[in-house]
Amino acid sequence: MADKKRVLTTSWGHPVDDNQNSVTAGPRGPTLISDSHLIDKLASFDRERIPERVVHAKGAGAHGYFEVTHDVTKYCKAKFLNKIGKRTPVFARFSTVGGEKGSADTERDPRGFALKFYTEEGNWDMTGNNTPIFFIRDAIKFADFIHTQKRDPQTNLKCANMFWDFLGNVPESCHQVTYLFGPRGVPDGYRHMNGYGSHTFKWVNAKGEDFFVKFHFKIEGGCKNLKADAATRLAGEDPDYATRDLFNHIASGKEVVWNFQVQVMPAEAGEKYKWDIYDVTKVWPHSDWPLIPVGRLVLNRNPTNYFAEVEQSAFSPAHLIPGIEASNDKMLQGRLFSYNDTHRHRVGANFMQIPINCPYMARVANYQRDGPSSVGGNFGSEPNYEPNTVEGTPKQDPETRKKPYEVKGTAARHPYAHPNSDFEQPGALFRRVFSDEDKKDTLSNLAGHMKKITRKEIAERQCGNFYKCDPEYGAKLAQALGVAVHGAKL
Repeated sequence: MADKKRVLTTSWGHPVDDNQNSVTAGPRGPTLISDSHLIDKLASFDRERIPERVVHAKGAGAHGYFEVTHDVTKYCKAKFLNKIGKRTPVFARFSTVGGEKGSADTERDPRGFALKFYTEEGNWDMTGNNTPIFFIRDAIKFADFIHTQKRDPQTNLKCANMFWDFLGNVPESCHQVTYLFGPRGVPDGYRHMNGYGSHTFKWVNAKGEDFFVKFHFKIEGGCKNLKADAATRLAGEDPDYATRDLFNHIASGKEVVWNFQVQVMPAEAGEKYKWDIYDVTKVWPHSDWPLIPVGRLVLNRNPTNYFAEVEQSAFSPAHLIPGIEASNDKMLQGRLFSYNDTHRHRVGANFMQIPINCPYMARVANYQRDGPSSVGGNFGSEPNYEPNTVEGTPKQDPETRKKPYEVKGTAARHPYAHPNSDFEQPGALFRRVFSDEDKKDTLSNLAGHMKKITRKEIAERQCGNFYKCDPEYGAKLAQALGVAVHGAKL
């Protein structure tokens, strides 16, 4: 029952006698700086916004749980997977990637698919997208890529030239671009899309055996997507369409459910496989490595405060637990650093003390101290150094070490040298997976975006890349753009 006698206070708890009028020198005189309540309100208001995420700025979130439905302990020793029926609390955040915080939910853009599992061994963040691949395979290109998805430095407008100039010079992007402009490019809200870890990770079992894995979250009921005209219409009529849909669905008492499945590859098979397992622009065909069921992800509770739980939530692929480890995927390796670094800039050095980020199912014990907004007691009078001889202080646990792996080679900026093709998989996607209607829509979506290009050589180069994927793909797009077919073949 609500307290009808709650008294309004300042930020330091002083009761407020009048919240309607500032203190002035007489009824018509100047406002006095000694009005500490006014200054408190304005100073707090001036600082209400934290920096917008550089990517994934626009998003929505929900709480739920993960439940194990199948035994995978022969592959992974993580305790949250050790028993069928076991449940683990989860928080999920979905987002667009390239747009600003006020952008439309139905823009043609990958969707972020980030999950925070609050396990007894700490938080595991599955920080993925709604696509199984990505545009680039080396994190050194990431800042450049995102710049092309943002705004031109002179005009402050979205620019088709910079968008396609970069992609055309990075042919590894053909797979993701084909997926993005294809039938699944605009999901019909956040509760009708799949989620993927995209990168290759490692699972380690209790015997110390390791396996390469890919994570898949398959939406129950199947994916639903928007055609280009419907997405454009919704962007104008209801730019918060996906956010509203997810919130209202859960508020009505309904759930959103995904089935968690994995592809598992024995470690010794990784280096021999046709496709580079460390290349996030490639998939593992299911015919080679079929999906293995693990459990169910259920979202059933909305946040009570968007800022506290969604805006301040901070996910990182570096947040791993025993049994789940990173691979040598270059894109993943860069993300291991970059995500926590951006959170420290955006939310603050002690972002892990914020309740939505805190690993509350485990007990944090370390020697990290102080910093802005340290609100967890700062470990009281315990020593802030280690090793020490103080009884009861936290000590290292060798049993939780990651599995050692051999590293060899010359330290250098090695050009990519794996023999797999950047064009074969996107060609197969267009030729074998897409229906005739899908192909038509993909070409229409691409032509609609690429017609904004003002430099002919950029369009020709991109059509040439698509021609290498599939001759029909490149030739028909070149025709739609008015680019000579012979130019597209170059």
